[in-house]
Amino acid sequence: MQPAGKRMKVLAADDNPISQTVLRSMLVNWGYEVVTACDGDQAWQILESPEPPSMAILDWMMPGQDGVEICRRLRAAGKEPYKYVLLLTSRSDSQDLVEALDAGADDYLTKPFNSSELRARLRAGRRIIELQEQLLAAQEELRMRATHDGLTGLLNRFAIMEILRRELARCSREHQPISILMADLDKFKHVNDSLGHLAGDAVLREAAGRMQASFRCYDSIGRYGGEEFLVVLPACDEGEVWSLGERFRVLLSASPFAYGESTLAVTCSIGCATQAGGDSWGADTMIRLADEALYDAKRSGRNRTVSGQHQLALQ
Repeated sequence: MQPAGKRMKVLAADDNPISQTVLRSMLVNWGYEVVTACDGDQAWQILESPEPPSMAILDWMMPGQDGVEICRRLRAAGKEPYKYVLLLTSRSDSQDLVEALDAGADDYLTKPFNSSELRARLRAGRRIIELQEQLLAAQEELRMRATHDGLTGLLNRFAIMEILRRELARCSREHQPISILMADLDKFKHVNDSLGHLAGDAVLREAAGRMQASFRCYDSIGRYGGEEFLVVLPACDEGEVWSLGERFRVLLSASPFAYGESTLAVTCSIGCATQAGGDSWGADTMIRLADEALYDAKRSGRNRTVSGQHQLALQ
């Protein structure tokens, strides 16, 4: 939805300077932010700009593209968010008006128009735009809930595994290496048992935040389960993944975690696995190798990063 106090942007396209000035003045007085165009080509450029107006008032007859042609192109593109289009026309034949609506116009006014009627139709258009924004926001929230972990905000297990499968296939096709990290918080059960599950939740959220700050912008991070995190690192070889794992491990333990008046020293153990360019192991093999390396890190005293490549060499 439009933020409180923000004016909705409206395009006013008319090749008649006097008509455009009058229209602009009315729109500004009604609280709209107005951008103007003097022909159809300029109007189209504005509607295709990075931050286009939500509503457009187009004169039917303009140099370049006319209003109906702009409507057709706009609807054929099918871009979101939706743009509400009102046509101004001196035509009154019903067949012409049917043509305009079929082309994708949402409404029309015949010239000369009544200012009160234009204002009322714009209010109706604004309600449609705001309802669509609410719908898109609801869809995005549902998408986030379906793909992200509610506690940490990271990708959930299903989503991170889908990304792993997709990236494995892509890197295999392009003969690029790909690596994963499996990170597990050390002695996490002790946090829950000694301070309670709310403290454990706070630790998981902080660990997720430090993880997001540690890895590359094109890496994918997910909560694999409990206190385990899976990181997918495209175009990353065995040496690089170990270095990235170490960087995160050090960052995690560099400063204590705060919870209320308590501070907690938190460390993690990390297992790495790498698929060389051109290989095609599959997600299950990668997870198994990273898991085995993680168990090695745990058995070796925790708070360390171990590569799982030697496991494959032994098989």
